[in-house]
Amino acid sequence: MRLTVAQALVRFLSVQSVERDGHTNRFFAGCFGIFGHGNVAGLGEALLESGEEFPYYLARNEQAMVHTAVGYARMSNRLRAFACTTSIGPGATNLVTGAAVATTNRIPVLLLPGDVFATRRANPVLQELEDATSMDVSVNDCLRPVSKYFDRIWRPEQLPQALLHAMRVLTDPAETGAVTLALPEDVQTESFDFPDALFAPRVWSIRRPPAEARLIGGLATLLRESRRPLIVAGGGVIYADATDVLDSFVSSSGVPVAETQAGKGSLRFDHPASLGALGATGSTAANEVARDADLVIGIGTRWSDFTTASNSVFQNPSVRIVNINVTPFDTTKLSGAPIVADAREALAQLGEQLADWHVDDDFERHCRELSRQWNEKVEDSYALGHSPLPGQSEVIGAVEASSGDRDVVVAAAGSLPGDLHKLWRTRDPKSYHVEYAFSCMGYEIAAGLGVKMAAPDREVYVMVGDGSYLMLNSELVTAIQEGIKIIVVLVVNHGFQSIGALSESVGVERFGTNYRFRDASGHLAGEKLPVDLAANAASLGATVLRAADIVELRDALAQARSNTTTTVIRIETDPMVVAPDSGSWWDVPVAEVVSRNTTREALTRYETERKVQRDYLTTTTIPSRDADSA
Repeated sequence: MRLTVAQALVRFLSVQSVERDGHTNRFFAGCFGIFGHGNVAGLGEALLESGEEFPYYLARNEQAMVHTAVGYARMSNRLRAFACTTSIGPGATNLVTGAAVATTNRIPVLLLPGDVFATRRANPVLQELEDATSMDVSVNDCLRPVSKYFDRIWRPEQLPQALLHAMRVLTDPAETGAVTLALPEDVQTESFDFPDALFAPRVWSIRRPPAEARLIGGLATLLRESRRPLIVAGGGVIYADATDVLDSFVSSSGVPVAETQAGKGSLRFDHPASLGALGATGSTAANEVARDADLVIGIGTRWSDFTTASNSVFQNPSVRIVNINVTPFDTTKLSGAPIVADAREALAQLGEQLADWHVDDDFERHCRELSRQWNEKVEDSYALGHSPLPGQSEVIGAVEASSGDRDVVVAAAGSLPGDLHKLWRTRDPKSYHVEYAFSCMGYEIAAGLGVKMAAPDREVYVMVGDGSYLMLNSELVTAIQEGIKIIVVLVVNHGFQSIGALSESVGVERFGTNYRFRDASGHLAGEKLPVDLAANAASLGATVLRAADIVELRDALAQARSNTTTTVIRIETDPMVVAPDSGSWWDVPVAEVVSRNTTREALTRYETERKVQRDYLTTTTIPSRDADSA
């Protein structure tokens, strides 16, 4: 079939499907894009010709379009995805941050940036960054380290193999992330006789590797021997659709569960086995149980420093750690015993071996009491009644009260992710969408758009601070253009207050973190800036509501739910009102040569606190035992 390279690419993508557990669906939902000279004649023409076979969505910012694609794919449990196309030059380099978000979070997205002329007839082309050492390099090479697969299509006949490798990575739960196919602008428009087989509908099966029977048998033995076991549920539990199996296993066995950021929602917040969030942004219940645990089973977690409280959360010197993960790279972290397996498969196998086993009754009662105490703290933080400005925890409480069980909260950076991890009471596995692997400022609104596109029957609450809002708010326009409603709760605290609090803790006194004029001494410590972000949102086409307190916020949230268009609610909070403490630690080094007393005091605290940090070098061994004999 004679087609241009761009036409062949779009036709191929439109017939790719995925299958898991007997359910098959089309993989690509379409393409986000911004056109320039590097992609308008090639991919632009091909997308125009494809029509509804491969829908095109106009974005406003290249980084934001990737965030929208990530939000969509994550909400779809990685079973659906978007492509994103840009021109060469700044459009392509704007993709880098979005690609890093996708790859860090293990979320599939296909990037299709234009590239320099393969023939080099027009070199240097407009927006080309010349490299004096090689004619084989363009700015797109910046995408290599943040992509799970990168290829440049110099000739039409290279396209088929590149497309197959791209799909291999995008549909592999262990390897997925950003995939980049750089497309020289002249090659996009070249015609070639592509084989008809390339365009035959193709179904990619999402694999579910089971655990080795001997390892499950050995893990069952470890659990029977343990007195204070703990499961740490990561994002892999949700992506594997393993929440029901986890519920069944812990309901039967009584093993308590703590959750990572990506794993929050693995159990309902009020499940008897739920301890809530773990680590630096965790609950005191989860962290206390983790501190004394003698066996920790990490399921689908990559063990970030916030989850492990910078390798300090597990303090039992005899603790044994077992990692169940579909990604081999993650299974040996913390010197854990590796079990490479799909979360749902492994939990089902483990449940079969331990149907007659239950944790000690006193331990179970202790865990439930700790959870009850923490939930009381959450309730108290929702009802502070702080005046004249509310605390952020009160805002979270009002949003949660407004939301239904299946509605989704979206956040990404600043203090909101930490407070939400502690305080948000999840009632559905897909109701909590916080990007905290890359913690990218500006992710929120764009991702909220993607979440709503993936789940139009759910209300989507985007919680964003003024710092993140200023970083990237352009996709409000895209939401309005497409008639897609999201509710944005804009929390104004006049600066980067999360880092301000961190700055204060390391003795740097909130330097450079407030939105203020310069004072007489030249520091940014004068009057607050007269910035009206609500007016900005209105200028972009959003419906805007202003709330002066929590009572007005509740009314605004009710009105926003009844609205049919994107609504932004602006509320100011007091950044000095903090959420309940997690009782854990996070490693942020303090300057060792200092003159200021505040920094010297911070250094003394740091040197004391870091003594809780462990190296976790002791290897855990799973006893070799057949599952049938466990």
